[in-house]
Amino acid sequence: MFRRGSLVILSGVAGLLAGNLFAGLSLGFLICLVWQYRILKNISKFLRNGGEQNPPDTPGIVNEIVREIGFLRARHKQREDKLTDHLSRFEEAIEALPDAVIIMDANGHVEWANEKASEYLGIRSSGDRRQRLSHIIRQPELLDFLAQTDKDNPRNSLVIASPVNPDISLEIRITRYAESSLLLVAGNVTDIQRTNRMRKDFIANASHELRTPLTVISGYLEAIDSEANDISTEWQPRITQMRSQTRRMQNLIEDLLKLSRLESKPSADLNNEVDIAELVSVIHDEAQTLSGDQNHTFTLEIQDDLIVKGDQDSLYSAFSNILFNAVQYTPSGGVIDIRWYRTGTGACLEVTDSGEGIPAEHIQRVTERFYRVDKGRSREKGGTGLGLAIAKHVMVQHEAELKISSEPDSGTRVKCHLPAHRVIAVKQTSAAGN
Repeated sequence: MFRRGSLVILSGVAGLLAGNLFAGLSLGFLICLVWQYRILKNISKFLRNGGEQNPPDTPGIVNEIVREIGFLRARHKQREDKLTDHLSRFEEAIEALPDAVIIMDANGHVEWANEKASEYLGIRSSGDRRQRLSHIIRQPELLDFLAQTDKDNPRNSLVIASPVNPDISLEIRITRYAESSLLLVAGNVTDIQRTNRMRKDFIANASHELRTPLTVISGYLEAIDSEANDISTEWQPRITQMRSQTRRMQNLIEDLLKLSRLESKPSADLNNEVDIAELVSVIHDEAQTLSGDQNHTFTLEIQDDLIVKGDQDSLYSAFSNILFNAVQYTPSGGVIDIRWYRTGTGACLEVTDSGEGIPAEHIQRVTERFYRVDKGRSREKGGTGLGLAIAKHVMVQHEAELKISSEPDSGTRVKCHLPAHRVIAVKQTSAAGN
């Protein structure tokens, strides 16, 4: 700035000596403008080159600005290189995963996929980018599952056969993130599915094989018991105990066979219209009979305009197990409330009792097969440990949710939440009470 000012003054003095001050000042200003233009041109060239060259030597404050720009450029490049490195390592990590990973936009267009996506689903990151997933994979189950990601209660996962290799079973999970992106993960569960099939087949076959000899033993014990007068007093309680244990084994076999049938039931059976109000009324009457002389007080509140798409036998098994459990574990004179009503997200069957309750540490496990909170007491009551496992399986089968809340000595509440797409309102609303 000082040099340019000096140049203008010298030009003015020269003009004054020459007898034309204005011409001298104009020449000085022109030389300054040319000089400034060259400086700006050098700065522009420096910026166009990305700051890779040394910044131009410029006078005064312009030099400070140029050097600050150069510093910011260098720092930005360091961050860019670091981010590129992290992104590269992230992609390498995803490529190393044993699962197929696909990133999509909100409309299901493929944005990126790893190598396993090509092996399991036939989707290549390079060739299929910007293509809709529904145009690449035409499996109706997967497309329905993808469509449910926009719903309030989407399914957690889906198991399908690989479109590339039908011998491979894939568990698909889709997660929405960053508001407008979808992450699809497909894991190979072939071995798990094979093991589950072997377990189911073994349980079904063993149950069938045990059923016949147990029936024979039960028949002989019943015949022996009918001839009580010919049995010594010493053997009578033993025969009674054998009959009791045989009945318990028969109940266990029946529950195992029931669970096996539920697991093998095709999904097509889950689209029949079921009148839950009527079904619950029947189960309520059976529960009163089971209660016998225990003098339980039952209350029944039903919204009878709701029909559910599902399998009637399966839903009967689930709801009856829940209600019969309430009868079994509620002491004489206790209260059992039954409600069937619409919710904001579908419909709900709710059973509340004033029974023994369940300690908090057991609640997460009571739906496991053969799990008992009090093993001795469960056997005394004739429980098999499969009732809530059957109910949980039926709920999962119907895309529903089973919720259990309880406190010791304060009773238990069991809720079966059925999703809205399975609930149909068809009849005039009325209330039933008992």
